[in-house]
Amino acid sequence: MSSFLFAAAASKPHGGIGTLVALAVFILASGWIGVLANRAVHSGSFMKGFFLGNRGLGAWALALTATVQSGGTFMGFPSLVYTHGWIVALWIGSYMVVPITGFGILGKRLAQLSRRLGAITIPDFFRERFGSPALGLLASICILFYMSFMMIAQFKAGAIVMKLSWPGTESLAMSEEFSNYVLGAKHIEVFRAKKGVKPETIAKLEALQDKPFKDVSDLEGTLDSLLTPEELKAHKGAVVAAAAPIDWLYFAGLGIFTLTVVGYTMAGGFLAAVWTDLFQSVMMFFGVILLLVLALWRVGGLEVASVTAVQQTGPGFIYGPGYDPEGIGRQFLPLSLAISFFVLWVYSGLSSPAGMVRIMACDSTQTLRRSIYLLSIYNCFIYIPLIIICVCGRTLFPNLGGHSDEIVPLMALETTRDLPLSSFWAGLILAAPFGAIMATVSSYLVVISSGLVRDIYQRFIEPNASEGRLRFLSHAAMVVVGLVAVAANIQPVKYLQAMVVFSSTGTACTFLIPALMAAYWRRASVSGVLAAMFLGAGTALSLYSIGIFGLAGILGLPDNQLLGQVTSFRPYYLCGCDPIVWGLSISLIAGVAVSLCTPPPDARLISKLFDAQPAKA
Repeated sequence: MSSFLFAAAASKPHGGIGTLVALAVFILASGWIGVLANRAVHSGSFMKGFFLGNRGLGAWALALTATVQSGGTFMGFPSLVYTHGWIVALWIGSYMVVPITGFGILGKRLAQLSRRLGAITIPDFFRERFGSPALGLLASICILFYMSFMMIAQFKAGAIVMKLSWPGTESLAMSEEFSNYVLGAKHIEVFRAKKGVKPETIAKLEALQDKPFKDVSDLEGTLDSLLTPEELKAHKGAVVAAAAPIDWLYFAGLGIFTLTVVGYTMAGGFLAAVWTDLFQSVMMFFGVILLLVLALWRVGGLEVASVTAVQQTGPGFIYGPGYDPEGIGRQFLPLSLAISFFVLWVYSGLSSPAGMVRIMACDSTQTLRRSIYLLSIYNCFIYIPLIIICVCGRTLFPNLGGHSDEIVPLMALETTRDLPLSSFWAGLILAAPFGAIMATVSSYLVVISSGLVRDIYQRFIEPNASEGRLRFLSHAAMVVVGLVAVAANIQPVKYLQAMVVFSSTGTACTFLIPALMAAYWRRASVSGVLAAMFLGAGTALSLYSIGIFGLAGILGLPDNQLLGQVTSFRPYYLCGCDPIVWGLSISLIAGVAVSLCTPPPDARLISKLFDAQPAKA
């Protein structure tokens, strides 16, 4: 069995015509749903219909569209399982209780208040709840900031799925001259012009000029033997990026993905995002379960997969704090971070603007109750199988290196290789990650465009704008956001899951405490909520800045570079805890203290929101 597994990993599988056909059918179905949603939008006002779906979501639609699946679910998260092993099950474990905490603690009250206030967006909710345009504007700016990071990461994930599904991707689909990594003379000149690059480093790079390397591993191996550790740390990433071939398939995939998701979201707005999300969630379920069965069958069972993975890595693959691929003592998930991430995933799901809008759009409290059970079960059938699939993936593909975010698409192609109509079945499985990514992007497009058009343009620039103008601006905003995401991915972004964690941490630290104060505390004031937003967001951003820019030494803080993910896009873990712990704590203290020290809110507004209202005659 072992020799068979290693033989399977010798070469990467590639897509076929059937894979493209399956994805094309999936894309056309999503576009058709967008057209149907466009018709439904016109049954009410444009703003309420386009951005909130006329508040008509049922239990199944709410449960399977308020999901937390995204490109991170099928790219970033599997990459962590592949890299660090079984400990990632603990890292993601609290996702199973997100529906209970999110819908149970905040959902019911948020839906009630948004109806009483007539709020369509999250900034609308804060603005009307506290009677403060400044608070609404701050909420809009924060949402646009965090959602932009998530959007950029999702576009990369969509492009990767399209690229890997292309026939002959790994069989020189491009000409030979573009398939090699080559460091040309122009690249050497760029390094020569950079400040801080030593002459001896330039001399070493000149020895590699115009020499072809068959793949990135070949180039990295040569660099490891040629450069000193200091030179590798400073220049390895830049050298690999400079020598990389032009990836035309990636750019084609990026274009197709962008046209598809922006197109159907423009057609149907919120309902297009919801209905396609529902369709795509069903595809995710069946795709993941099918891939789980095929993966276990291919490797001979979970025990064989785990034992083989340990043989290829080490005992850290099945024990905490996780396998250290660099062998330098990294702790992916020590106890402090395990507790932190349990907090992170629960409360980031609870405070996500995209998720909060879905809750505001439900049709009744009973719908929320039923959705809790449905979504809890659904999450179990997505994340637990994905962990098992990626453990099997470590067995079939032991040396993906920096391409570990491709593990789920590669598993789809590899495990269906010997089936009749193999490429078509692979395409159906690939529809799962592709659907998750499309669903996330469409949701974020609606949230971002509503922030730009409803919460900024209509509120502060042209309050009496016509419906036609708002429709045009909403569509234009989506196009611009799509183009910005494409531009940001011309040089593909790295650290997809790290960017997902950053965005989730930031939104939780910014919105969770203010949302709870708005929903449950009569004494909460405008100044208190502003302080909670500012200091919560500021704490998270400060800790991320310290980590990303390496400021710990300058500030006299102990170095903790060996905690967490293997990435430079990482926070500073103060006392070994994730920034969300400190951000939420400071947000809570600031919100309560400032509210108690400032005048109380208007009694008539509070009575309208918190007291039973007399029945209308």
